[in-house]
Order: sequence, then C-alpha cells, then structure tokens
Amino acid sequence: MPDTLQDLLTEELKDVYDAEHQIIEALPKMAKACCAPDLKMAFERHLEETRNQVTRLDQVFQQLGCKAERKTCHGVKGLISEANELIKKGGDPEVLDAALIGGAQKVEHYEIASYGTLRTWCMRLGHTQAAALLQQTLEEEGSTDHKLTSLAESHINQDAVNQGASRRAA
Repeated sequence: MPDTLQDLLTEELKDVYDAEHQIIEALPKMAKACCAPDLKMAFERHLEETRNQVTRLDQVFQQLGCKAERKTCHGVKGLISEANELIKKGGDPEVLDAALIGGAQKVEHYEIASYGTLRTWCMRLGHTQAAALLQQTLEEEGSTDHKLTSLAESHINQDAVNQGASRRAA
C-alpha cells in the first residue's frame, strides 16, 4: 500500500493508463462484432478519443515528474473479458449489440470513477494542470456514456426485443 497520497495517485494513474491501453485493444473487436452501423461508428470514434486520452495521461505523468508506466488494471481486464466471451458465443446480432453497449458502459463507469478520483487527488495535491487534463478526460467519458445510453434507448434495445419476439413467433 502506498504511504502517501502522491504515491497512491501515481499507482492509480498507472492502473488507468493500463485500462486505456486495454480499451484501445478491445474497441476494434467490439466495433467489428456490432451489427448496428451507428454503434460501430460510436466504438470507432471512442477508439480515437481513447488514443487522445492516453496522450493526455502521458502529459499528466510528465507534469508529475513520473515515468508513464502500466500496472495491470484487473477491473477493466475482467470487463473486457466478459465482452469477449459474449462476442465468442455469438448468438443474435441485435442482442449482442445490446450486450456490447452494457459492457462498454460498465467500462465507462469504471473510468468515470477513476478519473474523478484522480482529478480530486491532483487538486488536493496542488497539481492543477494535471487535474485540468484529467477533468477533460472525465467529461469525455461521461459524454461517451450518455451517447451509449442514447443509442441503447433510441433503437438498440428495442431491436433486441423485436428480434427475440420474432424468434418466438417463428
């Protein structure tokens, strides 16, 4: 366990840095597995955003005088593993889209919690520039979560319901 809040901040930055790298690896697979074009596009857009977030984290590490390193983020690793299992199982494409949104939102909520905490610690420790960078990422993660909710509510979840109903009628 780290002895200071600064040490804890550094350790948790390494965790979220690894999480973002894992997400960069996972998003293309998720986009490929989608059947809804707008969901595919949302995942592709988020991939570019995530790459920018990694660059921003590099800046945070630099501002704190730390080496940008990864420490395995077991939370995101587990969530991505769950999504990969769903993709491997296959099944109905519309239902998979709904499941992928749910899985992606689990990851977004993990990130929102992480970035909110990191930003608050940076503020407490006087790292205002780093806090501003983390706030920018926090806002992007919240926006992505809202976009995923909008997609789910606009048609993805209903498409999954309709597919199940048509399968039962057949």
